[in-house]
Amino acid sequence: MNFYTDTDNIKRDSNTVVTIGTFDGIHKGHVNILKAVIDKANELNGRNFVITFEPHPRSVVSVEYKMQVLTTIGEKKELFEKLNIENLLVINFTKEFSQMKSDEFIKNFVLDKIGARHLIIGYDHKFGKNRGGNENNLRLMGTEYGFDVTTIHAVEEGEDPISSTKIRAALLEGDLDKANNYLGRNYSFEGIVIKGAGRGRMIGIPTANIEPADSNKLIPAKGVYIVKCNIENEYHLGLLNIGIRPTFETKPEIVVEAHLFDFDKNIYGERITVELLKRIRDEKKFESKEDLINQINADKNVAIEFISKLINLG
Repeated sequence: MNFYTDTDNIKRDSNTVVTIGTFDGIHKGHVNILKAVIDKANELNGRNFVITFEPHPRSVVSVEYKMQVLTTIGEKKELFEKLNIENLLVINFTKEFSQMKSDEFIKNFVLDKIGARHLIIGYDHKFGKNRGGNENNLRLMGTEYGFDVTTIHAVEEGEDPISSTKIRAALLEGDLDKANNYLGRNYSFEGIVIKGAGRGRMIGIPTANIEPADSNKLIPAKGVYIVKCNIENEYHLGLLNIGIRPTFETKPEIVVEAHLFDFDKNIYGERITVELLKRIRDEKKFESKEDLINQINADKNVAIEFISKLINLG
């Protein structure tokens, strides 16, 4: 995949199919748009092109709002490439850029720098200053400048249109099943293994404390999860606790720690990718160390049974 952050490095080609969006999460609805872009480009014997933005526009235009993203730019690049996107432009979204009118954006970036024969957008896509650009504006510009426009309808679960906002809400409410279903894959995040208090090892259940690699990445609701972790290109199954460890701690700081099954390596400083398979319970405070150990063993049995069913279904 060709990756661009500077339009001067892009060779203009008028036989290009373009889509524009933030694409946070790259959920099922986004995938439909991207597949339509690829299919149309193949039909026209042209190239496909995605334009996205970093940081998330809402974090710039709503400074007081703490934006938690579903996908970092690195994760987006990886997912776009897996979906066979050939060209990706990431525009640095600044306060100044947010003041650009929609028609200026289409003219200056899409037409003059990239070239476009066909634009494909989502059903609710708005862009430009004050989100003034929409499907009608694009169709009028298409008539003037000679490109076509296709709008892709929402993907629905029941009668509920899938959106990044709903996925964020589901994760923060602890509804991992809904979030993973809307994403079309398991939610994941990356982090670095750091030193903790060492209590897990003292009770015979060693854990890896994880510091998320991106402070803007959404960490799901407190609780215990079944996870699959990638460390040094090897996958390991285990349990993940997100919470304040009320049995031991009085501080409200959120800690993310994983107990990996049949694993006892020193991995301090290593990068780890955590894929969340299933949320199994809320975080609890236990009266004794023994009660905590018994609960972790029970959680481990639940995880092993869940994983066994997945293997049998596969």
